[in-house]
Amino acid sequence: MSYKAKFKVWRGEGGEGKLEDFTVEVNEGEVVLDIIHRLQATQAPDLAVRWNCKAGKCGSCSMEINGKPRLGCMTRMSTFSEDETITVTPMRTFPVIKDLVTDVSFNYQKAREVPSFTPPADVRPGEYRMKQVDVERSQEFRKCIECFMCNNVCHVIRDHEENKANFSGPRFLMRIAELDMHPYDVADRQEAAQSEHGLGYCNITKCCTEVCPEHIKITDNALIPMKERVVDRKYDPLVWLGNKIFRRAKS
Repeated sequence: MSYKAKFKVWRGEGGEGKLEDFTVEVNEGEVVLDIIHRLQATQAPDLAVRWNCKAGKCGSCSMEINGKPRLGCMTRMSTFSEDETITVTPMRTFPVIKDLVTDVSFNYQKAREVPSFTPPADVRPGEYRMKQVDVERSQEFRKCIECFMCNNVCHVIRDHEENKANFSGPRFLMRIAELDMHPYDVADRQEAAQSEHGLGYCNITKCCTEVCPEHIKITDNALIPMKERVVDRKYDPLVWLGNKIFRRAKS
């Protein structure tokens, strides 16, 4: 069974653009990305949208639907009433290239700033032995599909341009926390998280967790524990004394 739906879709390039009205056919079982493709085929052949797998695993079709960041391929039309006008806009935090496509290169730049897994020099590949609890502890974070919706809603990135250069956002702070939890990673992730990646800017509002399509508990399981470890190291008097004695012994 099909029906006609009303859409408002952002059209424009760079900082200029507007919402355009469309009436388009919707069939049973379709998702928002299906409708965008139908608009391309029937009414707006130059409408730009980024997509790839159409299975909720590539993170490419991130957009804002009725003001909420969602994956176009995972947002079913059945979640809206037939007489509802559906507004589709690009992710608000990142510069618009064209229509629904945004420039997310900020995220790739931040990814390059996180040093990769750093194992001990005396342990060769194939010799790593991990307890199951350590495997499970970080497994959740590897479900990330890098849709960048968590960085899109983070107010530090969205509303405070002056902080962006010093803040990696929840996606890559989660990556740092994951590496810090790894029993074979020897890099100083805690110091780097605070001094280089802006962990202190995060005020744990949990907006990143709320929009994650993989339901990763970014705030509760990555950012808050990382903050706790940094605070313990920096301000716990016993830890401070132990570090001071250890450094003196080494010198």
